Amino acid sequence: MSSRLDGRIGVVIGGGSGMGRAISHRLAEEGVKVYVADLNGEAAEAVAKEIEQRGGRAVPVQVDATSVAELRALYARIEAEDGVLHIVHNQVGMPGAGGLDVSEEEFQRNIDVNVKSVFYSATLAFDLLKRAGKKASITMTASTSALVGSPFSPVYSLTKSALVGFTRALALVGAPDGIRVNCIAPGTVHTPMLASFFGRERGADVSALTKEFVAGIPLGRGAQPEEIASVVAFLASDDASFVTGVTVPIDGGLTAK
Repeated sequence: MSSRLDGRIGVVIGGGSGMGRAISHRLAEEGVKVYVADLNGEAAEAVAKEIEQRGGRAVPVQVDATSVAELRALYARIEAEDGVLHIVHNQVGMPGAGGLDVSEEEFQRNIDVNVKSVFYSATLAFDLLKRAGKKASITMTASTSALVGSPFSPVYSLTKSALVGFTRALALVGAPDGIRVNCIAPGTVHTPMLASFFGRERGADVSALTKEFVAGIPLGRGAQPEEIASVVAFLASDDASFVTGVTVPIDGGLTAK
């Protein structure tokens, strides 16, 4: 594994499981000191321990990404310990309620998790990212549902679509300081959260629904978390030094149809 990110400091918000775990590992393998931030403190500690056992550098932090105060505290800690930040990746998200019968409480929860957390995790990091010598990268995780729409959960499409426009706007804000901002849009990824996307309806056959959906993917399979992590690592690296303001589908060709 090349060390194209040697000596850089990064934070993966939602790094305790699934895609976030794989991204934390990949960045560490490429030389990043990774702050593994997650609502589940034990999960963050487990991932950080895994990274350290493989010779990498990681710091676990328990963070509620919907709390501005906790995000401020996270960045204050990074400033105190490292004084600079090169990479911010936000993996936080939730599937959202199915259909149109969405309570105000459910709606607000989706906004907080899928939109508010992304906005503040990115914008509150700007001062630290400006110190990265024009080598800073912000990535955020949308979904193919932001690009083609989800008949299963319109509120999920609503919140994830917001990230596509936000990416473009923030890329323009960050450009003068060399802060690149990009978005990934994964399709079906084999993580613990996958079942929740197909199991919104009571009694749903999750296995059958997943198999049916995957059959419609041109490459004929879902992604592994490591395949998502490789794209984030590319976007964080100098290999993507002229890439900003874009949303990259990682979907096996689903949105090409």
